[in-house]
Amino acid sequence: MKSDKAGTGFTKGNRAKQTENDSDKNAVKKSRCPYFKKCGACQMIDTPYDKQLRQKHAHVAELLEPYTRVAAFVGMEEPEHYRCKVHAVFTHDKKGNPLSGIYREGTHDVVPIESCLLEDQKADAIIASIRGMLKSFKIKTYDEDNGFGLLRHVLIRIGKNTGEIMVVLVTVSPIFPSKNNFVKALLKQHPEITTIVLNVNDKQTSMILGDKEKPMYGPGFIYDICCGMKFKISPKSFYQVNPVQQEVLYNTAIEMALLKGDEVALDCYSGVGTIGIIASPHVKEVISVELNKDAVKDARINAKINDVNNITFYENDATRFMQQMAESGDKVDVVFMDPPRAGSTPEFIDAVATLSPGKVVYISCSPDSLARDLALFAKKKYKAIKAIPVDMFPFTRSIETVVLLSRE
Repeated sequence: MKSDKAGTGFTKGNRAKQTENDSDKNAVKKSRCPYFKKCGACQMIDTPYDKQLRQKHAHVAELLEPYTRVAAFVGMEEPEHYRCKVHAVFTHDKKGNPLSGIYREGTHDVVPIESCLLEDQKADAIIASIRGMLKSFKIKTYDEDNGFGLLRHVLIRIGKNTGEIMVVLVTVSPIFPSKNNFVKALLKQHPEITTIVLNVNDKQTSMILGDKEKPMYGPGFIYDICCGMKFKISPKSFYQVNPVQQEVLYNTAIEMALLKGDEVALDCYSGVGTIGIIASPHVKEVISVELNKDAVKDARINAKINDVNNITFYENDATRFMQQMAESGDKVDVVFMDPPRAGSTPEFIDAVATLSPGKVVYISCSPDSLARDLALFAKKKYKAIKAIPVDMFPFTRSIETVVLLSRE
């Protein structure tokens, strides 16, 4: 996606969708989101989109200025309703009427929500339909205080580029009353649903999904396409919530690496293998490492689906794996790393330096931990060449950045 002007910190957004409200005037003007003060999820909902990108760019540029110049922010043409993974908590009011919404930031208090400016509209409609069906099927929503009730959460996952839709009903029991009739009634309202999964979570936990699940309708998973590759998405699969910008993010990372086709690439913190699989046509070999066993299982399936034969998956801690490779004298040409928000570790960065790849492509979801890690890389003679921020989460303060590091 081309920018308006290099270094200005923003790209063309959809002017028609911008609000004239400025976040600085929230005190006198009504927010365009009725849940703004209660929810806390979208801190910049009333800030014009171009201004959001300028503010975000200023923040990331200030943090990364000691290490590299930050290029223009890659924004979205249509920055609303981008979330294709939508989670709703189910509860009830004092009269027992079912409610659904999200947890207020930092609490377990449920804010009832009818629709959200960030969420896919089809997902919101399906959640509303489920909420409206509960009374007629005599299905009680779960009460965290006393442990009574059945339905805890509903998770919707949508394949943006395939149109496939998964509905996950999270309950405290594997017994779902009138299961067949409930599924039939839901499909009558939303025939576009591809699969419905019953997930059982009977533990007192903050985790949404439990360990046991069974398809009620369809195969129990969906597919989506990213950068020309097909990916299987299960209820627990990690897959970016913004598929439009996910494609921009991964294309940016691969283009930044300037691959020639004869490289050995190492994909760390690899999840379901998205980056490694997308990079596979551009390199000689990909080595992929991920600790989560379910993600590794999905990654192997995804490689098979796409007929990718030059990638090997390892279930291991990324830091430990890097240390083992360095100790064995193995060599790679480029490392792709996409660590969690906390960033990488000094031990991992030490192992990268020992392994001595010519390039490192760092995908970060936290400018603060990224700046800290760039300082550690600099001590190991890895220089940050360029940084490109990508707006994965419009109307929030979250920032995703891709940085190319080169061995000096």
